[in-house]
Amino acid sequence: MVIDLLLEDSGWNEDHLADLARAACAAALTGLGLHPDRFEISLLACDDARIAALNTDFRGKPTPTNVLSWPAKIIALPTGRMPALPVADAGGPPIELGDIAIAYETCAREAADQGKPFDDHLSHLLIHATLHLLGFDHINDADADLMESIETRILETLGISDPY
Repeated sequence: MVIDLLLEDSGWNEDHLADLARAACAAALTGLGLHPDRFEISLLACDDARIAALNTDFRGKPTPTNVLSWPAKIIALPTGRMPALPVADAGGPPIELGDIAIAYETCAREAADQGKPFDDHLSHLLIHATLHLLGFDHINDADADLMESIETRILETLGISDPY
């Protein structure tokens, strides 16, 4: 699993975040039957101000959020069903899945408010964002149910309890 990490906020511990991101994103891919070593994700570890600007620019919502994602390829998802997952050649270069931005202050605040370990919350958000890069969404109840059940199953493989 290749994680191209850009650190913009000093609250993040670069080595720890890189290790945790590799583990969480790889677990998401493995949980869907994909080989993590064949994929790449770019991760921006930023602060609330930066993610608020991105949220404004890309979603028209001028507030901070915990995580945003931009898939390299838009995949149409039939309601309540699995998207067509990417296929990567064993000998070829890694396939770029897309970009994730995650905000330290919001993640830390949410973990504290919800009484969750920070690393568990961060792992959940990275798995959630990775699923978005693969075409999953939660716009309607059927899609949300599918995505949440997959997230819960993947988190369980990491020893993290159901966040829902």
